[in-house]
Amino acid sequence: MKHILKIVALLVSISAIWIGLLETSVVPHNYTWLLPIYLILSLGCYGLLMVGIGLMLFPTCPQEAVLLQQDIAEAKEFLKTKGVDMNSN
Repeated sequence: MKHILKIVALLVSISAIWIGLLETSVVPHNYTWLLPIYLILSLGCYGLLMVGIGLMLFPTCPQEAVLLQQDIAEAKEFLKTKGVDMNSN
């Protein structure tokens, strides 16, 4: 929920700046209309950056890996009893 509030606050502040730039004509009118496109591109880049950082810092769970290996072994045994060939060539 905190991230939503941050994003909404960011969008509101950027919208206020954009409207201010439209009203004061500090930036040429042609460039001002491109700001929403830059905003969308910036948010997309930010999202990709956060996903990349999340993948780089993804925690390893050795206990869960052991449990997963046990589950795989149990599934192989179950399939062997049902007559499924589990040999990989």
